[in-house]
Amino acid sequence: MTDPGRQIGRRMPRREDRRFLTGQGRYLDDIVFPNALHVRFVRSPHAHARLRGIDTHAARAMPGVATVVTGQELAQWTLPLRMAPSIEGLRPVTMETFPLDKVRFNGDLVACVVAETILQAEDAAEQVLVDYQTLSAVVSAADALHEEVARVDESLPGNLISHQRFSAGDPERRLAGAHRVVEARFSQHRQTHAPLETRGCCAIWDAGREHLTMHIGNQAPHPYRTQLAARLGLSESQVTVICPDIGGAFGQKIALYREELTVAALARALNRPVRWRESRGENLLAASHAREQAVQTRAGVDADGRIIALDVSILEDFGAYCFYPANYVARVVAMILTGPYRIADYAFDVRVVLTNKCGAGPMRAPMAITSWVMDGTIEAVARALGLDPIEVRRRNILAAGDLPYAMPTGETLHDIAPARTLEAALDAFDVAAFRARQAKDRTRGIHRGMGVCAVVEPTTYGSAFYKAAGIPGSGHEAAWVKVAPSGAVDAAVGLMGSGQGYETSLAQAVAEGLGVEAEDVRLHTGNTDTAPYGMGSRGARGGTAGGSVLLLAGQALQRKVCTIAALYLGLNSGDELRLRGGSVQRPIAQGWEETGLRLADIARIAYLDPLSLPDGMEPGLEAHRAYDPPAMTYSNSTHVCEAVVDIETGTVLLERYLVAEDCGQALNPLITEGQQHGAIAMGIGGVLREQVVYDAAGQNLTGSFMDYAMTTAADLPPFEVRSVPTRTARTPTGSKGMSEGGVMGAIGAVTSAINDALAPFGVVVERQPLTPSAIFALLARR
Repeated sequence: MTDPGRQIGRRMPRREDRRFLTGQGRYLDDIVFPNALHVRFVRSPHAHARLRGIDTHAARAMPGVATVVTGQELAQWTLPLRMAPSIEGLRPVTMETFPLDKVRFNGDLVACVVAETILQAEDAAEQVLVDYQTLSAVVSAADALHEEVARVDESLPGNLISHQRFSAGDPERRLAGAHRVVEARFSQHRQTHAPLETRGCCAIWDAGREHLTMHIGNQAPHPYRTQLAARLGLSESQVTVICPDIGGAFGQKIALYREELTVAALARALNRPVRWRESRGENLLAASHAREQAVQTRAGVDADGRIIALDVSILEDFGAYCFYPANYVARVVAMILTGPYRIADYAFDVRVVLTNKCGAGPMRAPMAITSWVMDGTIEAVARALGLDPIEVRRRNILAAGDLPYAMPTGETLHDIAPARTLEAALDAFDVAAFRARQAKDRTRGIHRGMGVCAVVEPTTYGSAFYKAAGIPGSGHEAAWVKVAPSGAVDAAVGLMGSGQGYETSLAQAVAEGLGVEAEDVRLHTGNTDTAPYGMGSRGARGGTAGGSVLLLAGQALQRKVCTIAALYLGLNSGDELRLRGGSVQRPIAQGWEETGLRLADIARIAYLDPLSLPDGMEPGLEAHRAYDPPAMTYSNSTHVCEAVVDIETGTVLLERYLVAEDCGQALNPLITEGQQHGAIAMGIGGVLREQVVYDAAGQNLTGSFMDYAMTTAADLPPFEVRSVPTRTARTPTGSKGMSEGGVMGAIGAVTSAINDALAPFGVVVERQPLTPSAIFALLARR
């Protein structure tokens, strides 16, 4: 390396990939737990039904069965979840571990069979007899608002679980005085995370020590431990959470789920290890869903297409249970919806309802619909006024002179460059050449479209965000860095990776701060007994919060190393020294020179010769730091997509995909590009294929990958990622975070491209997914 001090910004290959690609990864199912029992859950075949009786006698008599439990037993062993943050318009709810009186969705929990083998548990589960009294099901958000329909949660007066309104400026007056008011509608469908590795866990109770060890793949091990201990009535010091390698999560592995709590309670009650692995059908049916939202916008515009006021209505389907505050996702959508555009007068009305479907939660980019809504509204304005949609974007987008920009909801945008990324993406795409090709192809019956989507992605989510939103919780992150007597460097942080490359990129942050090579740093995560209490991996905060706190800890430790070295070199202060590549250096006229001291030399002194340390200095080399980032940081990007639509079949072929991205200082550009690829692929899958479908009775019709269609590599075009970085001073690393913006941009850009391709037919897409049958139906109506 030409500069061994610069570790942040290196295109360093992911060090963890060696074990993954050679089959040496250690996932939950790779771990042998001697004497472990296995569980199988009995689930409701009905969307809504009373539990009139559960007969477990035959199941208990089956070979190998240790026990069968229902909600009655679990109500004695566990405490219910009370979700009651003090937020105006949000109704408090309580959830038992298992239903006691009625089931609320197809796949809801009824009983749990515990046996010596998984096959014995499955056989016995079929012998559990349940007497159901079926009830009418509420399966659409619109129906849930009607007073005459069934109540999903009978402790509430209706199915409206959350309702918030907001207004800034005077949007109604501005709408009334606008040159034109343009309305647009957007409907995003229900999806699920579908991680490669489904949910699973193994709980071990040590009766002698009265201690529970939970092995589980979870994105936020410490908050998970807090919840688990509380629900079991234990002290947190009685619970250890250990996370092995995780085969994908995407937001599905944050909450403490009822199945996992049941496994832990069973291990304690039976005093034997108990393990569970979710089947793919269970995961699709009953893990967690997301994204089912309908949005309507009314934009007041002048004659040139500038938006002078925006009014937004949002309706979200939250399913049957609240594992998170029900206002969380839709509220974030509404807060940041104006995104990269200059809008002062703004109002929103957000309603969230319960239905007889699997509960909803955050999925990679919970606010994904925002960019489609805003750019879709921009394009609706352009259509209404007969203007070029790119010019309408230019007239509304934030430019450098607008920053910092206070969004109407109070969020402030710093250090972003929406206008710059827009122009960079358009220049790289060559719009003029595309339009010429598009016109020529239309004469031959080939319908080609270009889609554009400008994205502002919220990241980090510091404690101030949670406080302002009224949501209990913190956004801080914590870390330690230690140097052993041999000079080996270890670090730990409260995050837990599930494919992000933390062992590489976060090691680079440590190395940058300490002054060593990233290859010499070992990162430790996923054990609550050794890692410091942090808030976990979510919301694109790994690089900004995790990287920043590790950089700070590394810098603190470098200062101590240099202070010790200064004493040995006869210098007055360690400020005159630096550590680079593990060597202590001092300044000379031409730069820096080696002093002959290395990190290992200083480490031996710090641990094994403490009397030689400066007066008052503690022995050892370790630093502990905590960091609470800004309430929100933002990155931005512009996505451009080229699509061809076969009007005979409705099939969409994506031929090109380009993104110009500004995420600040990338910890590792190679990993950043990989994150973009993965996020874009997920967004494309959501637009074109993936959909959870329920019938009118509340039956889930997409319980396997035969029905829930996943995108494959064959469906994806090559991705071109152009970096247009604007470093921020608001985080120690200069990073602004990223990993979710690709989902946001893909949803908007692909839909925009399809609309452009179908413009000659007067077709405007208002509802996703854009499957061949959906597009064909749109064309048929025209």
